[in-house]
Amino acid sequence: MKLYRFIQYLCVAITFALAASSAQAHPHVWIVAKSQLVYAPDGAITGVRHAWTFDDMFSTYALQGIETKTKGVYTRDELKPLAQTNVESLKDYAFFTFAKAGAAGSQKKEKFNDPIDYYLEYKDAALTLHFTLPFKTPVKTQALALEVFDPSYFIDFKLDEKDPVALVGAPANCKLAFQRPSDGSAQAQTMNEQSFLNGDNSNYGAMFANKITVDCP
Repeated sequence: MKLYRFIQYLCVAITFALAASSAQAHPHVWIVAKSQLVYAPDGAITGVRHAWTFDDMFSTYALQGIETKTKGVYTRDELKPLAQTNVESLKDYAFFTFAKAGAAGSQKKEKFNDPIDYYLEYKDAALTLHFTLPFKTPVKTQALALEVFDPSYFIDFKLDEKDPVALVGAPANCKLAFQRPSDGSAQAQTMNEQSFLNGDNSNYGAMFANKITVDCP
């Protein structure tokens, strides 16, 4: 089952459960994100490691029908099929992760291989999806720009307040910066679903992208 179809199914269920018109507005799912840029010993960036924590409502619905040995406790093995469904379908949406290497004005888009080292964790009534996105080719560059967002703004990504971004194994001279987006929920909720199907709003979520930059002079 594709991730969006899965999410849309859950949102329909939530809509009937709440019987609230506000459930029709974007966004539908909220994710708190942590990201790490992983470096090789030669200074090349090999990939991006994500940890995405879903909101409690989505987590509750996602867990329906999953059998467990202990009530209320979900092991990594028990969540493995759901984790696989999620990461396999992320490819259809470019993993919501967009990378460009090089200085401004001469940047090159970088592509990722399929996710590896993925698993779901259940803690404090929320699901967290852990996975690593390897670059198709390790990126050796002085500058890298990374954005995490859903172009359709169906999903609202927010960087974690405490540990949002980190460099793993990076050269000592590398400098990390990030920019949090403004909250677009209020504006989005004034727009109906049809608004997001129009071409003018097909990349609405880019206005609320989490922007990460690394400079290694």
